[in-house]
Amino acid sequence: MRDDHLITAKQLSREDVDAILDRAAEIDADPAAFADRHADAILGLLFFEPSTRTKMSFETAIKRLGGDAVDMGTVESSSVKKGESLADTARVIEGYADALVLRHPSQGAAKMVGEFVDVPLLNAGDGAGHHPTQTLLDLYTIRENAGLDDLTIGIMGDLKYGRTVHSLAHALTNFDADQHFISPESLKLPRSVRYDLHETGANVREHTELEEILPALDVLYVTRIQRERFPDENEYQAIAGEYGIDLETLEPAKDDLTVMHPLPRVDEIAPEVDDTDYATYFEQAHNGVPVRMALLDQMLEDRQ
Repeated sequence: MRDDHLITAKQLSREDVDAILDRAAEIDADPAAFADRHADAILGLLFFEPSTRTKMSFETAIKRLGGDAVDMGTVESSSVKKGESLADTARVIEGYADALVLRHPSQGAAKMVGEFVDVPLLNAGDGAGHHPTQTLLDLYTIRENAGLDDLTIGIMGDLKYGRTVHSLAHALTNFDADQHFISPESLKLPRSVRYDLHETGANVREHTELEEILPALDVLYVTRIQRERFPDENEYQAIAGEYGIDLETLEPAKDDLTVMHPLPRVDEIAPEVDDTDYATYFEQAHNGVPVRMALLDQMLEDRQ
């Protein structure tokens, strides 16, 4: 992994991914063995957007490693409300912490902050850009359920604004994976992402209908149509509610299909799917703790 910042999944080689996932598996098997490994470590949380799973799993991860977290709180309760710049906020909080986690609505924010801070920085989502720590827990979930090689995966929903999609697509180019992208025309992968994937030689295909590819899939990664990313409410309303799945939708699927979702969901996966063997999205969310423990353990160990 380049430097000690993780800004984009493009930084991750197969060796990087395998090392982190192997460590996560060790932690998953015996969490007590990793308790107190970083007893004095402080993790700074800078979340400029709402978060449940990412924020809480990072806080849980550092505490299970024996450390603690400091949280800048909401934007409304911080000095950002007074006009403090993002760079200044990050430079102040790095004085209180051994590593930082940043989520921000502006694409490129994490890269910019990385130029100002010396402690390790983890990008927890920058607008419609990247979300590399989500990608690592996604890869861990795929590895545990379907394997990462000789894989056929379908990624469906908001491919234009979905940062989890962009990061996962890049990371999967390290593996023997056929990627199928299913979305309406208005939410196709950005041209820049498609170009990057083709440059790596990735086997990528785009579809507007799930039915034509579902029987071949080992993994179906479903994403929410992100209302908050749309500049035009009418554009959102035109496609809201499309590309959902239920038990009837899944009838042509393989018996061992793995259905994933980065959460939160709205109506794109019917609750009736939750109790089937297909559903792994709650397991996926739980995997955020051992994977982020592994990542923090590696980064703090390297810094020491």
